Amino acid sequence: MQTDIIEKYNKEAQDAETEIKALKQKIEELKSSLKGDPVETVDPEASRLLIENTKLKHRLAILNRALMESSTAEAQDSQSILRALHGLFSAAVFAACPDITNPPIDIALSGTNPKFGDYQCNSAMPLANLYKQLGKKVAPREISSNIIKNIPSNALIDKLEVAGPGFINIFLNKDYVLKALSSVLLKGVKLPRLQKKLKVLVDFSSPNIAKEMHVGHLRSTIIGDSICRLLEFLGHDVLRINHVGDWGTQFGMLIAHLQDKFPDYLTKSPPIRDLQAFYKESKKRFDEDEEFKKRAYASVVNLQSFDANHMKAWKLICDVSRQDFQKIYDRLDIKIIERGESFYQAHMEKIVKELASAGHLQEDDGRKVMWGDSGTIPLTIIKSDGGFTYDTSDMAAIKQRLEEEKADWIIYVTDAGQATHFLTIFACARKAGILNPAIHRVDHVGFGVVLGEDKKKFKTRSGDTVRLLDLLEEGLKRSLDKLKEKERDQVLTPEELKQSQESVAYGCIKYADLSHNRNHEYVFSFDKMLEDKGNTAVYLLYAYTRIRSIARKANFTPEKIKKLASANSVSLDYEKEWKLGKVLVRFPDVLIKITDDLCMHHLCEYVYEIATTFTEFYDSCYCIEKDSSGDIIKVNIGRILLAEAAAMTMERCFNILGLKPVSRM
Repeated sequence: MQTDIIEKYNKEAQDAETEIKALKQKIEELKSSLKGDPVETVDPEASRLLIENTKLKHRLAILNRALMESSTAEAQDSQSILRALHGLFSAAVFAACPDITNPPIDIALSGTNPKFGDYQCNSAMPLANLYKQLGKKVAPREISSNIIKNIPSNALIDKLEVAGPGFINIFLNKDYVLKALSSVLLKGVKLPRLQKKLKVLVDFSSPNIAKEMHVGHLRSTIIGDSICRLLEFLGHDVLRINHVGDWGTQFGMLIAHLQDKFPDYLTKSPPIRDLQAFYKESKKRFDEDEEFKKRAYASVVNLQSFDANHMKAWKLICDVSRQDFQKIYDRLDIKIIERGESFYQAHMEKIVKELASAGHLQEDDGRKVMWGDSGTIPLTIIKSDGGFTYDTSDMAAIKQRLEEEKADWIIYVTDAGQATHFLTIFACARKAGILNPAIHRVDHVGFGVVLGEDKKKFKTRSGDTVRLLDLLEEGLKRSLDKLKEKERDQVLTPEELKQSQESVAYGCIKYADLSHNRNHEYVFSFDKMLEDKGNTAVYLLYAYTRIRSIARKANFTPEKIKKLASANSVSLDYEKEWKLGKVLVRFPDVLIKITDDLCMHHLCEYVYEIATTFTEFYDSCYCIEKDSSGDIIKVNIGRILLAEAAAMTMERCFNILGLKPVSRM
């Protein structure tokens, strides 16, 4: 970015500020000249000046944002190209169309045909329509030409062309891409410093104590972990919360059954190995035995009163369950902090008093409910028997998270069926003054159910819910079979084979989930997951290993790569090289898009695009040339550097997606 850009925008911003000050002075003069008439006097000139003042403030805000965005075009360290272009074109459109108050700025990737450039500005047609509404006829191509005249020379853009009815084709500067890729090789795949570091709390996984994790927990766990990895990479302060179900009626039932089956539990740890079977036994008694049911309800009261013996029984049950959960989390490399519903018991008592004293609770057939501010269904804060509900704990949780944890952003990752519940929680939190949309962001990240190959809800042949541990074991078995089918067991050491087995097994399960739009259902099929063609983890992991092998064949160590990168440029002279280079510099734009909609499939599509574009490059451009005897006769350093930049970017994508690539497969 040339310094004249910054000077231009600064001057425009200063001029706007000067105009605002002058208008404010005129407004004050007009106000003071008005007589103290009991009937309000509306002076047309004062109204006009107030409107002009508002317009100028809006223009000044956009100019300042444009200045900030476009100034990043000078930086070469993994900056967002779309943001930089948005800043450049925002200021240019304002200069070209000063009488349009809120002009549309539409910047997008171009299609696959390189003659139409790399990006497009599509603002001219909607701007022509806005002029038409003002009674002016201005051709879109004329608007586009005026916009181009107001784009100063900069490091990002090589050239601009008006095409068709008024599209502006944007061609990237090759030197800019070269410097960006050089930065990746020398400094690693990094992003610019955050404008504002946020405290983000992600609520995900959330199994119930005393029940085994099943396939229904798979999506929340995988999607939630990947969102955390993304936000951590971006530089936010992320708190990973496992809001487990560890409080409520079922614990009275479990404790009563524990007391009967293991009466010496206070002095001797009960040998509960199969907690799922233990739960089923207690549930059967609860449903069939009225006396047992009464004891179970009494145990709930004792537990929620923090009776010592009941608390010990509760902790024993939770510990057994926690150990089972951790086996799953260890296999999937999930880091998470458990904070169950029990944590919010005191907070629930407090929130109920606060809501009642503020007049937010209404009687409803013995219950106490709260209506939100957007006409959703009400929350049941207190049941007719005086007990609390999930609604109560979720209201207590959102208050604790915003006020005590000081979270700027809360993300709840659950199935789509809970969307209405969370909309109601957010609405009631706004009404109670807990959630302030001006300073807090809250998102419900919903997802569709996992289907079997029969297109019905994924279950075992006997109709039971699929245990997550069984699913992972099956993945390990199938991935090993796949590796042996390709005779990898004959070339890999036992340790390398085990690493490849786990990489493929857990990677294919995670990637199959993340590569689908989370809002949709998806069919779980090991056969499709383990295919080595198409957009699958297996294909991508193989592609990554293949790329890494290129430098290894040339005897280039990571240290040598960095040394070569400081003295040599990446090769971008040929069409396929240039195409791959342009894909790699889009990485920050993909991540920014995901922060808006929290859909991880965008990253899967991007890493697949890197792999397929690399294949095009590798098939057309030799990195290493060998003679008939297999000896290396020529090494193209610039192409190997390009391959390494691709591998480094893919590796970062894998890290965010929770995949673990291996150097040999």
